[in-house]
Amino acid sequence: MAFVTRRVQKIGVLGITPEERMETIMRRYIAPILIALVAAAPGAAFAASAVTPAAKPAVTAPADQTISGMVKAFDLKAHTLTLADGKTYQLPATFKDPGLKAGEKVTVHWKMNGTAYEATSVTIG
Repeated sequence: MAFVTRRVQKIGVLGITPEERMETIMRRYIAPILIALVAAAPGAAFAASAVTPAAKPAVTAPADQTISGMVKAFDLKAHTLTLADGKTYQLPATFKDPGLKAGEKVTVHWKMNGTAYEATSVTIG
């Protein structure tokens, strides 16, 4: 009986050794699956890169904002107006001096242009 048990272990259930059975499984199932995955990978990468990105929303012009404050400094040659809070506003090249002086209360209509505060109009009072 011991001889029969050894023979069954050596030959296995299907009449082949366990190593031969694993080799058959690899050849029939696992190897074709791996080859198919590797062959599909470049096509999948190409398909993913062919997708166009979503369109960005249209950029709208920033709305004018308003601030009131006291004039700290005014330079007509440099076209700048600095308020008491320390913010400096760039004035348009066509700006005409309405008689601004340090300490005067003004209302500035402005918008952001990059990192600069760009004044669109200045009124005294």
